[in-house]
Amino acid sequence: MQVTSSVREPLVTGGKTYKDVTHDVARQVEGKPTVGWMLGLAVAIGTLLLGSIAVGATVWEGIGMWGLNKTVGWAWDITNFVWWVGIGHAGTLISAVLLLFRQKWRTSINRAAEAMTIFAVICAAMFPVLHMGRPWLGAYWALPLPNVFGSLWVNFNSPLLWDVFAISTYFSVSLVFWYIGLIPDFATIRDRATGLRKTIYGALSFGWTGAAKTWMHYEAVSLILAGLATPLVLSVHTIVSFDFATSVIPGWHTTIFPPYFVAGAIFSGFAMVLTLMIITRKLFKLEDYITMVHIELMNIVIIITGSIVGIAYITEFFIAWYSGVEAEQYAFINRAFGPYWWAYWSMMTCNVISPQLFWFKKIRTSIVFTFLLSLVVNIGMWFERFVIIVTSLHRDFLPSSWAMFYPTWADVGVYLFTFGLFFTLFLLFAKFFPVINMAEVKSVLKSSSEKVNK
Repeated sequence: MQVTSSVREPLVTGGKTYKDVTHDVARQVEGKPTVGWMLGLAVAIGTLLLGSIAVGATVWEGIGMWGLNKTVGWAWDITNFVWWVGIGHAGTLISAVLLLFRQKWRTSINRAAEAMTIFAVICAAMFPVLHMGRPWLGAYWALPLPNVFGSLWVNFNSPLLWDVFAISTYFSVSLVFWYIGLIPDFATIRDRATGLRKTIYGALSFGWTGAAKTWMHYEAVSLILAGLATPLVLSVHTIVSFDFATSVIPGWHTTIFPPYFVAGAIFSGFAMVLTLMIITRKLFKLEDYITMVHIELMNIVIIITGSIVGIAYITEFFIAWYSGVEAEQYAFINRAFGPYWWAYWSMMTCNVISPQLFWFKKIRTSIVFTFLLSLVVNIGMWFERFVIIVTSLHRDFLPSSWAMFYPTWADVGVYLFTFGLFFTLFLLFAKFFPVINMAEVKSVLKSSSEKVNK
């Protein structure tokens, strides 16, 4: 007997059966690459190669290639680092937190969102590693080694070291969580494949049999990993915010940063998920699985988190005024009306005003508007990190040391490199791995589909 809700919109459209789900998702893995996919991969690899010139120059010459100076010692590198880490948040949030809350709408988008997390964290890690100046010594400087390897340990009082532990833990748990979820789908592709492909997917599926006991263990492990990953979602960007909040720089030394950064990370992460999902559903013809219901629900999350971020911006101004500290008050006035006013108002327009358009159902359920606004939010969140970092640093306590930051070609090139790396990895994932979790979509098919053939 088919069980559907007359109130809720179906999560899978087109009257799909279990067989249709397998066929539709495995199609892009088993078939030849499409023209659109090859064009996208060519652009991504081209961007990667172009950016690798800047990365090579930075490694060879040092970070003097960047536009940093004595006053603005962090600029594009830490801006991009925080931006990429923020993007990596939505993947685990969709997978782990929504799994624990039994939200069925996550099933069609969780796989790609988890992959986005992995790739975004890899891109984020590029910046602190390069900022070290001698990245080949990164492990020696960042990890606690026995004294037989050196006379000094790392500084455990530094939140930069806490970043190393928090992000590496988050990355490890997210990677395992993502891979465990892939195993049943790898087995499905293995069973349909022949020759070398069968051998490869057979190895990737770890001998999955699909027995009831195996499924029981799989579900138990998934829940345990979701339970481990959920606090990490909150902890990672909280610790990233400590990089700033534990300092004495006006504009940084504030207790609002942890919740503000977490909300901003979810905000930017969902925007990037929307950007990728809209491209993926069109490129691989997955409109019946990534439906308007999914897109609308993600837009609602963007309204909520965007509003929290807007309140945080206003609260910062109020606290600066209420504190009575002249340097703090000046930092915020300088953000809005100083030399970087254009960055501040771009941030406000993109992050505070544009998400409010999603209150209108016609915009919230429009693919074109959603795609454009997701790009706007991503741009706005980059400006947010730029404003926090650069505008706070370029006017410090001593007017004699005030300076401006101007990005060089190497700054831009390293940023391009991470874009090329991210989209190359994502496109390879989308072609060779099942981009939608077949097993989980089938589990909601009976209760959330338009029609199920018995």
